Amino acid sequence: MYEKEKDLISAFLRGEVDRRGMLKGLGAAGLTAGTAGTLFNLMSTQALAADFDWKAHSGKSLKLLLNKHPYADAMIANLQTFKDLTGIEVTYDVFPEDVYFDKVTAALSSSSTEYDAFMTGAYMTWTYGPAGWITDLNEWIKDPAKTNPQYGWDDFLPGVKASCAWNGQPGGALGSEDAKQWCIPWGYEQNNLSYNKEMFDKVGVSVPKNLDELLVVAAKLTKDVGGGVYGIGVRGSRSWATIHPGFLSGYANFGQKDLNVSADGKLSAAMSTPESKAFHAKWVQMIQESGPKDWSTYTWYQVGTDLGAGASAMIYDADILGYFMNGGDNKMAGKLAYAPFAANPAASAPTPNIWIWALAMSNFSADKDATWYFLQWATGLEHAIFGATKMDFVNPVRASVWKDEMFRERLNKSYPGYVEMHDISAPGAKIHFTAQPLFFDLTTEWAATLQKMVAKEVPVDEGLDKLAESINRQLAEAGLG
Repeated sequence: MYEKEKDLISAFLRGEVDRRGMLKGLGAAGLTAGTAGTLFNLMSTQALAADFDWKAHSGKSLKLLLNKHPYADAMIANLQTFKDLTGIEVTYDVFPEDVYFDKVTAALSSSSTEYDAFMTGAYMTWTYGPAGWITDLNEWIKDPAKTNPQYGWDDFLPGVKASCAWNGQPGGALGSEDAKQWCIPWGYEQNNLSYNKEMFDKVGVSVPKNLDELLVVAAKLTKDVGGGVYGIGVRGSRSWATIHPGFLSGYANFGQKDLNVSADGKLSAAMSTPESKAFHAKWVQMIQESGPKDWSTYTWYQVGTDLGAGASAMIYDADILGYFMNGGDNKMAGKLAYAPFAANPAASAPTPNIWIWALAMSNFSADKDATWYFLQWATGLEHAIFGATKMDFVNPVRASVWKDEMFRERLNKSYPGYVEMHDISAPGAKIHFTAQPLFFDLTTEWAATLQKMVAKEVPVDEGLDKLAESINRQLAEAGLG
């Protein structure tokens, strides 16, 4: 039974038939989508197990600490596949993001053995790694006895993979040859424009292509759309998270940095240059003229929900935030579009700063080999394809998923411009911050300074000079400057 269909799936798994051809053939054979899916999953699991002993740790159990997120939802929906493949039992705790990182810190700082692996942001590993809380995964990645030969470490997008590796030296380049692989990227987000096409058409404006145009278009949208709609949504709360999305993406596009790293490894503030001051002045003007009235309270949540509800015409923030606002029960679902954005008109391409949701191994795990089996499955190609084509597992971190025609067609159909936006931006996408232990303190102070500028409590030039002076003092006190 199903022998011909099995032959067709086998041909796909060998790369002899593309995904479209396989699905067309299965449909022509009369298989329902459910039966075809079950058969495909069964044979994928068999193929995955062909060259590697996935049962080496059968009978063991692991526990995960997860943030409530679509990436976690996709993993949970496919978790039985891992259990069937390995014989390893997996349990998990899921917490909302407003308490999640406190849970992670509490577990790691107390050397708890409760959790074997957990979700993390790459920035957090700059604290967890030097503290000895997480494991350098190079030992497992480079061991052919412990890693499936089909894992495809070279398939990860280079900038994303490198952003999860650091040598622990303040100011050390991410992804350097001596870097430790603190986590494995799982899904990521670039910062670009998501906009309401209906509002753009109503006002008669085109998508802005640089920061000067962005100021003009956002102001016109604020003036002419009506109904209290404002032109541009960006984050504004007193948090490092206000600096990392659109702000740093545009700032880096002008060649500006957060910190200088001298030849002897000393750090110093880099935001008091004339070019930096010019960028800050335009950013502040944009918020004053075209941002939300209570901008200083805005986190990613308010930026996204305003776009989804039709309260804003455009955001310069995470692309996946725009993705999620274009679906579900959001008022503006189906009306949003996407565009790459290079703030500097002289730049050849966008340089989006990125946020990465990754998976890390606790250094206090009682069974690191079994934990690595879970990590390589959860970050492997088969699960990535499952999440990208059947769930909302965007943005995938593997190049081969972005080449999958069915995935691209799915995005092109419901998310106009998303694939093009990604393909243009991905080569320049990486973490543009300098890795160092005061990261959260210094960027939070940067956000506080930005608030004062927007509120006209301090002029831009004076504010940046004071910020640089404060940062240099803190770096010196910490022995970093």
